[in-house]
Amino acid sequence: MFGDCNAKLLNLVFAKNGPEGNKTRVSTRVMVICYAAPECVMTDPQRGGGGGVAMAEEEAVQSESNVGNADVEYSYPVLRFDVPPTRTYHFHRQFITPTNPNNFLKAVKWSPDGSCFLTSSDDNTLRLFTPPASESGVAVDASNDDSFAANVVMSEGESIHDFCWYPYMSSSDMVTNVFATTTRDHPIHLWDATSGQLRCTYRAYDAMDEITTAFSIAFNPAGTKIFAGYNKCIRMFDLHRPGRDFELYSTVKDKKEGQTGIISAMAFSPFHSGMLALGSYNQTTAIYRDDNMELLYVLHGQEGGITHVQFSRDGNYLYTGSRKDPYILCWDVRKTVDCVYKLYRSSENTNQRILFDIDPSGQHLGTGGQDGLVHIYNLQTGLWVSSFEAALDTVNGFSFHPFLPCAVSSSGHRRFVIPDDSNEDLCLSGRENCVSMWSFCYDSVMEIDSKNDGSFNNQSKSGNLD
Repeated sequence: MFGDCNAKLLNLVFAKNGPEGNKTRVSTRVMVICYAAPECVMTDPQRGGGGGVAMAEEEAVQSESNVGNADVEYSYPVLRFDVPPTRTYHFHRQFITPTNPNNFLKAVKWSPDGSCFLTSSDDNTLRLFTPPASESGVAVDASNDDSFAANVVMSEGESIHDFCWYPYMSSSDMVTNVFATTTRDHPIHLWDATSGQLRCTYRAYDAMDEITTAFSIAFNPAGTKIFAGYNKCIRMFDLHRPGRDFELYSTVKDKKEGQTGIISAMAFSPFHSGMLALGSYNQTTAIYRDDNMELLYVLHGQEGGITHVQFSRDGNYLYTGSRKDPYILCWDVRKTVDCVYKLYRSSENTNQRILFDIDPSGQHLGTGGQDGLVHIYNLQTGLWVSSFEAALDTVNGFSFHPFLPCAVSSSGHRRFVIPDDSNEDLCLSGRENCVSMWSFCYDSVMEIDSKNDGSFNNQSKSGNLD
């Protein structure tokens, strides 16, 4: 399923032009090689979508005569959240080190091509995991040993503030198989995800000619620039010119306008719309033009410093989360008078970053919390859909796979050992400080469209969590 050059047939759903030129939805089997854009389609009317990742992937059984070159449009599987997901892979032992028994996960993110996922932890280490090509679909016990070891391990010198994948990353192309990190008292690093070697650095200096730390980073949609957030300013680096050359933009325009504080989170609007959202520790989120950093408007409403911002798939809505704030706020960027709705999560008692994610269909948002649960929300209505237990401690990261009906979660938080018990080992279960990969059941779009209500949401329960 996740091999670099393994060709697989997926029972997914596509939309293609019908006889009259209108869009019709059909269930197909598509050949995917290295997660590139699918081009070869095999129709199989006897099969619909269903089951988890294991049912979504099969060996090739049709002859070449069934292979067509029809113009298709990829459609993400319609996930079912009324059925609890299955934990297919689990990792926790390799995050425990003798030098740092109190180590914990900070974040996890899928690569853009879906071949692997990357984690960061408190031991200043990044670990890259590539799930094997074969997928059994069998549930694993969280108390067992790790499913497999990390393929690549990279160590930073200080605490990792943020990391991001190159937007056009492909594991089969060594040129694009990179990601960027920012750490305390260090320049921005660009890492080779194949070998784990450092490719180059992007350095910013303050007025004292000392290296200053970026607190957030992101590639622009074109993949030509690295935007980095600092205290009251943004620095923009040319990806092809590493070193100390950059463009500096202040986020403080004057005493009445602008955005003060550390720029702690950032996100670009999809489809190259030219908007950039910046979150600050002064509890504000601002929207800028990404070409000249012109301030468009400032959003107020979070109770703590902003820790995560993300645009909806269509770019019309912005979701913001902050520390010590139990709500994710939804904003309509076309009308920013007030937030559209609030999504609850258990995060009112922690300064920790708790990351959320929107599934590729743009229909649902998943977020963790201090309660160890992953909460799923319907973004069309803002209503709670379902929850499942991912860990016994804080779930600080959750990321949907970009193509397949699965996701990955990370958990952990800092624990303070009592001085009298400092000689005793910190014993944690396999469901704490861990990473888990989840497989969701799904329906085909044809099955959804055949229902009377025509809704994308097939849940048996919904409503406000709070």
